[in-house]
Amino acid sequence: MNSLNNLKEMKKMHIIGVIFVIAVGTLLHFVYEWSGENNIAAVFSAVNESTWEHLKMLFYPMLVFAIAEYFIYGNNLANFVPVKVLSILLGMLTTITLFYTYTGIIGKNYLTLSILTFVLSILVAYIFSYRNLKSGTKYKSKTAVITGYVLLVILIICFVIFTFSPPQIGLFYDPSTGGYGKLK
Repeated sequence: MNSLNNLKEMKKMHIIGVIFVIAVGTLLHFVYEWSGENNIAAVFSAVNESTWEHLKMLFYPMLVFAIAEYFIYGNNLANFVPVKVLSILLGMLTTITLFYTYTGIIGKNYLTLSILTFVLSILVAYIFSYRNLKSGTKYKSKTAVITGYVLLVILIICFVIFTFSPPQIGLFYDPSTGGYGKLK
């Protein structure tokens, strides 16, 4: 992906991706409730106010958009899958880090700061993605690609299992109900 037109297309797709993830991720905050607490909706949308459940709001929209990107231009890039998986992981890690940092300093959760955390995490993920796909020099080995796919499968499995049977640790704790996962 060296040509100027290809780089412009990739940049455009990353900007669209940011907007898509913000919009769809925001909707995923409400889908579980809107669905009448459907178990299928629970797998990909937030079932409570825990940090873990909010990670779905970034993970699934980024994954869906990355699949679209793959068919538009990513299948021509050897490092596409590893970079996208690392971008998703970086976005999730940024969410966790920013959320626990600001709530640890301030002592409580504020909706405005949580929304800002969500948006900043998406921006960090897409900036990382764009820079690494543009350079094309890192993460392009066959091992990196296979590792990327394996990590995606592991993450999806974790989202399914931990929605219905979460570990009883802070990341999964819902401060609004005092419960974990789908448990109220």
